[in-house]
Amino acid sequence: MSKVKVTGIARDTSKSTLHDFFSFCGKITDIELQEEEKHKSATIVFERPSAAKTALMLDGSNLNGATLHVSSDAEHAEEAGSQEDPSPVHHIEQSDKPRAGIAAEYLAKGYQLSDRILQQAIEIDNKQGISKKFLSYINGLDTSVGQRALGPEQTISGKVQSTFSQARERAMSINEQKGISKTAHEYYSKALATPVGQKVLSFYTNTSKQVFDIHEEARRIVDHHKSRRQETSSTAPRTEGSDAQSEPTTQSAPTAA
Repeated sequence: MSKVKVTGIARDTSKSTLHDFFSFCGKITDIELQEEEKHKSATIVFERPSAAKTALMLDGSNLNGATLHVSSDAEHAEEAGSQEDPSPVHHIEQSDKPRAGIAAEYLAKGYQLSDRILQQAIEIDNKQGISKKFLSYINGLDTSVGQRALGPEQTISGKVQSTFSQARERAMSINEQKGISKTAHEYYSKALATPVGQKVLSFYTNTSKQVFDIHEEARRIVDHHKSRRQETSSTAPRTEGSDAQSEPTTQSAPTAA
């Protein structure tokens, strides 16, 4: 278990709100929230050291109008096992993702992260590299989506842009037939089968990027959720009469399936 200390929390921030914010880093096992004179403070316990290290990246971030200060008395090293697992990967945890990808999810959800924090995410990925587990996962998707969309032994990364419109239609059709999970796995799969599929794959597999690239990926995630809500609303049965009400929609960041 790995702990971080968070101070400067706004007094109206609940434990649930704090959990929602830091759960982008990885699985949380406990939160101890304390009242202080002007603010609140908290000790957050993560299941994995990599999640705590991501949380430290958020020092100086804003939540409910307050600037958070995140610190730790311990070093949180990357787990060697998560870097070296050579077996095929069909499931990833939030803490397996590149920090730049996690930062993009924060922005897509509507949280505000400074360019300094985004740059720090890029630098951590540059220093640590993308975990082999995540690379195995995303490259496996590249292959599986390519095979569904383009035929045997095809990958999205290996095709030219002009083929993507037809590929996307075919992939979406097969996705519907097989009922593929509508989560992060769904986002990655559908994003790879779009005209920007190569750009998405590059974002998650290469460490060379700029702050602009994180903002661009955040916009792609937002667009995906908008499209999904539109698809849901267009297929949902309509309720007639004056009592009919439209349900509120919420945007959720992708989580590992």
